[in-house]
Amino acid sequence: MTRATRYPGPVAEAGIHHHDLVSRGFGSDAALAAVLDRYPAELFDINLYDFDDAGQASLRTGTRGSLSGAELLAAIHQGRLWVNLRGIETGWPELWEAALVDFRRIQAAYPGMRAVSNAGQLILSSPKARVPYHFDAAGVVLFHLRGRKRVFVYPGDEAHLPERCMEQVVARQTTEELPYDRTFEADARALDLTPGQALTWPVYAPHRVENLDAFCVSLSMEYQTWPSRLRTGALYTNAVLRSRGGAPRSTEAMDLPELAARWAASLALRRAGALKSRLGDFKRDFEPVVGAPDGARPLHA
Repeated sequence: MTRATRYPGPVAEAGIHHHDLVSRGFGSDAALAAVLDRYPAELFDINLYDFDDAGQASLRTGTRGSLSGAELLAAIHQGRLWVNLRGIETGWPELWEAALVDFRRIQAAYPGMRAVSNAGQLILSSPKARVPYHFDAAGVVLFHLRGRKRVFVYPGDEAHLPERCMEQVVARQTTEELPYDRTFEADARALDLTPGQALTWPVYAPHRVENLDAFCVSLSMEYQTWPSRLRTGALYTNAVLRSRGGAPRSTEAMDLPELAARWAASLALRRAGALKSRLGDFKRDFEPVVGAPDGARPLHA
């Protein structure tokens, strides 16, 4: 099998699996509205992405607002919103426990895939919502519960996934978006997801998402293995070294002892606050509204 990434890992290429979450009612309007009513506002990410003719994206972030769960759900149905509910493992433990059962079954299909940690976010997105080209600093299983979604997965080579950009994302100096060129589309693999399917892809693989004219619900479950944990730590250490004028070499060239040493260094550097996160600097400039264009209106309008 030809690997779709330069990094080692149990998943060599994107693949689709079955899951049982839909039959348990987790994607229904009633269940979602109830969760939205009780979910902590600080765990909401409410985003709007705007795209130019070259496919480059700009991000706008919003506040939870004062809508009821049912009203917020209606705004998502009607608008162009992408809503992430972080910390779903504690925010909706019933869904999380059920998803872990499916995750363990999927994990068993990949020799050597041994997750040492898991975290998740529930994604509610509007029919015309799109997410730009980006990567996740972990392995991912995307459980699709509702609607139709197309995921484009790209090779994990230096041309599509520059390590300098990875460092900035891991160190929280920027969001997950990567430099994008439309010529990348010749290298993409497009996979359409329907409810009851779960998608895996190689660790760190760049991807982007388009909803296919339907309100969509997905659970994104991140996992770390020891190899991915070590490499992610090494990327953080490299980001710190580069910020101090260093020129660290690619983690691709590092053997296991060097990756482990860089990971250990990252723990101390994080504790010391070596790089302050810049993600808290985003200004929230809209709130969701039922019936408004894009499902949102400017704050203080």
